[in-house]
Amino acid sequence: MMGTSPQGARNEREAAAWVRGMFARVARRYDVANHLLSCNIDRLWRARTVRRVRPILERPGARVLDICCGTGDLTLALARECPTPASGRACPAPTPNPCRGEACLARECRALVFGSDFCHPMLVAARGKGAAGLFEADALCLPLRDASLDLVTVAFGFRNLANYGAGLAEMRRVLRPAGMAAILEFSQPQNPVFAALYNFYSRRILPLIGGALSGSRDAYRYLPESVRKFPSPDELAERMRRAGFAEVRYERFTGGIVALHLGVTPPARPPA
Repeated sequence: MMGTSPQGARNEREAAAWVRGMFARVARRYDVANHLLSCNIDRLWRARTVRRVRPILERPGARVLDICCGTGDLTLALARECPTPASGRACPAPTPNPCRGEACLARECRALVFGSDFCHPMLVAARGKGAAGLFEADALCLPLRDASLDLVTVAFGFRNLANYGAGLAEMRRVLRPAGMAAILEFSQPQNPVFAALYNFYSRRILPLIGGALSGSRDAYRYLPESVRKFPSPDELAERMRRAGFAEVRYERFTGGIVALHLGVTPPARPPA
């Protein structure tokens, strides 16, 4: 498989089904476990991500989609960052489609943020926290037309895709020219001593605490294993370039525990 490979999954379909079921089991206690296990540093990682994509959020009428949104933490953070238009009028468009009609001019539109996930219980949890613009969809087959978004983000969900290449291709497909993809994902620390401590914590401590809090120890055994199998930051950057993204770059946070990758779609070519 060219994506996540949970134990026992024989193909991409079974891998996706396992991931969906796993998240459904832990959805109710997901936030409590994650914030505790990360000592709330995950909030800082998301805040940094929002700062990096702020230029896209400031575009008039921008359309933003947070895929694999889970319980909506990044979706909500992105929405809070969107500036309100000077006219005070919010864009009335109810879907990720661009504004239509003369009543809504692009310069008067506030950026709209949407969230999608293929696990319904996670979306229920996100809605309970006040997230809006949510819809259920597989990140490998989004129900959106080509070139309909300015920004696609994903936080700690990309490594759970059954096919990483297909996920990047789908992000590329729905982005407009000069759009941006932002992938925040776990990684492996570079410092050998820190890496040893982190691996001990993630393989021995994390499953015990995460399993007790969520009621699913399998989910928190899967976490460190999925991180171990995930492409390195350099490899993911190269995969993004092969998928058609330009200006690909990444930065590591907290000693390399996570990495944020950014890539932009090439601008539209002027007519000949």
